[in-house]
Formats: sequence, C-alpha cells, structure tokens
Amino acid sequence: MGKIVLLMGKSTTGKDTVYKNLLEKHILDLKKVVLYTTRPMRDKEENGVQYYFCDEEGYQKFLNDRKIIEGRTYDTCYGPWRYFTVDDGQIDLSLGSFLMIGTLEAYESMKEYFGADKVVPVYIEISDRIRMERAMHRENKQEHPKYDEMCRRYLADEEDFSEEKIKEAGITRRFNNEGSIEQILGEITSYLKDMGV
Repeated sequence: MGKIVLLMGKSTTGKDTVYKNLLEKHILDLKKVVLYTTRPMRDKEENGVQYYFCDEEGYQKFLNDRKIIEGRTYDTCYGPWRYFTVDDGQIDLSLGSFLMIGTLEAYESMKEYFGADKVVPVYIEISDRIRMERAMHRENKQEHPKYDEMCRRYLADEEDFSEEKIKEAGITRRFNNEGSIEQILGEITSYLKDMGV
C-alpha cells in the first residue's frame, strides 16, 4: 500500500522545484497529483500540469457531487481563489505512492480522509529574506506583475504557517532549502525511505 507525500511550506520556499525534481528523478517512483484551482493561470502555466484550472461553477459542481477531499479559499486582492483536491481517481494507494503540494490544513484533511499512517509530511522552509527576494524575482518575470497579491500572500503565510500551527499539526522534521537542490533532494529522499515510502 502506498503513501501520500505532502510537500508544505510558505510561498517561494521552492516546493514546486522540489516537487518537479522528485518526480523527474524517479528515485522513489512517486506519482503526480494535480490539484485544482479557480485562480487565473500565470504566464507559462498549462492546464493539467501545475493545476487543473476551473471556474467557480466547476468548483460548485465538485462540491455538490461530494468530490472535494480538501480545499481552501484565499481572499485575494482579485477576489476569492480556491485551491482543492478532488477525488477524481488520481490517488489510488494500491498503485503506489503519490506526491502533492499542500498546506497544513490540507495535511490535516488528507490524514482524516486517507488515514494518518498514509500521509507523510515534508515541510520546506527558507529565511524570510530569501522568501521575499524569490517572490520579487518571480513576480518581476510576469507580464502583469501583481505585487499587491504577492505582499498579501507573504503576510497570510506568516499566519497560515505559524510556529503554533506547525506544532499543532505534529510537524517535527523540517527541510531547509537554502542550499543546493541536490542537498535537499538527498535529505528528503533519505527521510521518505525511512518513512516507508
């Protein structure tokens, strides 16, 4: 029986890069889970790759059909944006282990839905200074930068990933992503093997 590896951390900590590398290197034969969102696509994103993009009507249909495993809504400067995991057949633990990105709330919901023994948390962190530098760099590359939303997200992460909430979720192992990608991948891979992934 497989497990769900859930990458977590504040924005711009490198979760997407770690995710992509863990999948591409096939070290642990993890399978991809694509989340859903109602937010607009960023430049160079593709539907079904980073997220499945849908509108509010699509979200409401999943909700009415009781297909949403976990989800959260962010009140952004551009209106509410929803991020959610759908029971759409992507996650079948009899076929192996799966990799996804989420929040502390998603971690709690996934444990409730699949069982605590089936979900392995991987919390990634970097210093606040580096987070802000990365956020600015990412936003500067957008055709239409949304600096107000970048700042809102940064501040929201401070609350959403507070030390108290990390402790309440039972997260005890953290991975610092200020070194090389090879370093953090090695640390995470070793940890996941120890956790039976």
